[in-house]
Amino acid sequence: MKNSFDHPRTRFASAAYTLFEIMLVLGIIAVLVGSAIYLLVGNIDVARQSRVDADFLAIGTQLRTYEMQNMRMPTTTQGLEALVKRPTSEPQPRRWLQLMERVPLDPWGEPYLYRNPGKLNPRGFDLISKGPDRQEGGGDDMTNQKSAN
Repeated sequence: MKNSFDHPRTRFASAAYTLFEIMLVLGIIAVLVGSAIYLLVGNIDVARQSRVDADFLAIGTQLRTYEMQNMRMPTTTQGLEALVKRPTSEPQPRRWLQLMERVPLDPWGEPYLYRNPGKLNPRGFDLISKGPDRQEGGGDDMTNQKSAN
């Protein structure tokens, strides 16, 4: 007596998934991914703020190293590029070393602003991220002084 599952064509058809089952699984995955994205949206802003704080710390450390080697900070004109390439404008650094491979951009793809002496800190320097609106002074700026312009 032969079993109906012994026929190769019947065995193959019963082992396959239907289009409905595949679409159901894809639908469930889409709902889960959509909910995860919705729940993580607020965390993106927190991550960007943390990135700016970390960049301020890293750049500030390298600026202080530059100051220890050369007895002064780079001027506003020399900018943060003085950490990457030897400045050609005055005052020339006495013992210049490359302290960074490149100056990082803020999380919105804009360069950080550097001022020495600073407007917010006249005895030191200001580092500023223009924030999400990419405009200086837009109210969402972030600075190393923890206050917005």
